Amino acid sequence: MLFATPVAAQQDSTTAAVLSRIQRLATDSSRTEMLAHKLLDSIGPRLTGSPDIKRANDWLVATYRGWGIEARNEQTGTWRGWRRGHSHIDLVSPRVRSLEGTMLGFSPGTRRRDVLAATILLPRFDDSTQFVSWLPNARGKLVLVAAPQPTCRPRGDWVANATEASQLKLERTRDSLAREWTGRNVRGTGYSLAIGTGELGLRLEEAGVAGVVTSRPKDAWGTYDVFETYNTRAPAIALSCEDYGLVFRLTESGAPVRVRLNLDADLLGERPVFNTIAMIRGAVRPDEYVVLSAHFDTWDGASGATDNGTGTLMMMEAMRLLRLVHPRPRRTILVGHWQGEEQGSVGSRAFAEDHPDVVRGMQVLLNQDNGTGRVLRISGAGLPDAAEHMTRWLAQLPRAVGSQITYRGPGAPAGRGSDDQSFACHGVPAFGLNSLSWSYGASTWHSNRDTYDKIVFDDLKSNVALVAMLAYLAS
Repeated sequence: MLFATPVAAQQDSTTAAVLSRIQRLATDSSRTEMLAHKLLDSIGPRLTGSPDIKRANDWLVATYRGWGIEARNEQTGTWRGWRRGHSHIDLVSPRVRSLEGTMLGFSPGTRRRDVLAATILLPRFDDSTQFVSWLPNARGKLVLVAAPQPTCRPRGDWVANATEASQLKLERTRDSLAREWTGRNVRGTGYSLAIGTGELGLRLEEAGVAGVVTSRPKDAWGTYDVFETYNTRAPAIALSCEDYGLVFRLTESGAPVRVRLNLDADLLGERPVFNTIAMIRGAVRPDEYVVLSAHFDTWDGASGATDNGTGTLMMMEAMRLLRLVHPRPRRTILVGHWQGEEQGSVGSRAFAEDHPDVVRGMQVLLNQDNGTGRVLRISGAGLPDAAEHMTRWLAQLPRAVGSQITYRGPGAPAGRGSDDQSFACHGVPAFGLNSLSWSYGASTWHSNRDTYDKIVFDDLKSNVALVAMLAYLAS
C-alpha cells in the first residue's frame, strides 16, 4: 500500500502540532552536519574491537548526556582487538609508483619497517596435492589471490558507450573470472577465500609468505572492498582495481616486480566491546519500549558514512528532537547503537539475550541500515498485526514525510542480516526502514570510499523526521 492520505481529519490537534514541530526542527534546526563531521571526520572508522569504536562509544554517551538524555555503555563480551595505523605500499620495480591500497581489517603490520618482496600469482590447481607442492615457491613472496578485472571502468560507462557485442564479451569474461577465482574452494587449493583472505590466507601464512594481496573492486571507479583477515604474521592488503591490475599484469608477464610495504598495526588481543544505550523514560508505562535501532560499528577502509553512520546519525538526531518535543512519553523510548553487526549482529543479539524484560516490553523496533537515501519502504518481519499500527501511523504523517513510503506488510525481516532480525526472532514487531540506494552497493558499502561527502543530508533530515514521528506515535 502506498500512503499519500490526507491527514487533517485523522489526528487530534496535539498530535498534529507535535508532528509539525518535529518536521520543522528536523529541517530548520538540524545538527546532522555537525554530528556527521565529528563522528566521521574526527573519530573516523569504528571497527569492532578497535580503540576507535570505544572512543566513539564514549562520545555517544557524552553527547546524549549533554542533551539531557540518559545513556550508558554496556559491555556485551569481547572481540579481537586491533589498531590500524598507516599503510604505505609502493611498486619499486620495474618502475616506481605509489599504489592505492590499505591493510585488510585485523591484519598484522610490518613492525613499522619496510618489507621488500617479489610477487607471485596464485596459479590454477587441479587438487590440493598440487597446491601443497607449489607452496615452497611462495615463501618470502607477496601472493596475489584475486582475479584481475578486465576493466576498471564503471559498469554504467560500458552500458552507455560500448557496442552490444563488447558488452556481451565483457560480461562473459567477468563471469569466467568469477567462476575461476571465487567460491568455497579456491581453484583446487581446498581452502576458502570468502570475503577477505579466509582459510587460504592462513595456509599461505603457514608457508612463510611475505604477505597476501587481494582486490575486490566495485562498479564505481576507485572503490574497493576492505574486509578482514585472520592472519597474525603475514600482512594482507587490498589494492584498487587499477593498481591490482597493474601488479598482476607485470607479474604475469615475468617482469621483475618488487613491492615495498610499510604497515603500522597492532594486534591487541581480546578487548571488551560495548553497545551504547540511551533512553527517555516513559512516564506512564515505563516498562513498555519503543526502540530505535542502528549498528554503530563499521569496516574501516573509510569512515563508515553510509554503513552505518547515517543510521547512527538518524537515531541520534531523532532522540534529540524527541527530548525537545516529547520529554515525558507514555512509553520508554530507547535507542540501541549496536556493536558487531558486521561480525554477525553479535551486539544486538547479546542485548536481546541479556535483557529479556526489555524484549518482552518492546512495542515496536525501528531499524535502519542501508545507506544515505530517504526511506521508501518499511517491512514488517512477518508479524500479522503490525499492519494495523503501521498503517495508522503512516496515515498521520505530513504528506512531505510519508507520501513516498511503501509499507510491505508481513514478510521476511528486512535487509540481509541486520540487527532487526536479532529481535524479530523473539516475536518483537521489528520494522526495517529501507532507503533509496544512491549506488550504495556499487560504491560505498564496505568500501574505501564510504566517507562524509557521500551523505545526502536532505534525505537524512527527512529520515530523521520520519523515525522521530513514528517513535512519537508509537510511544
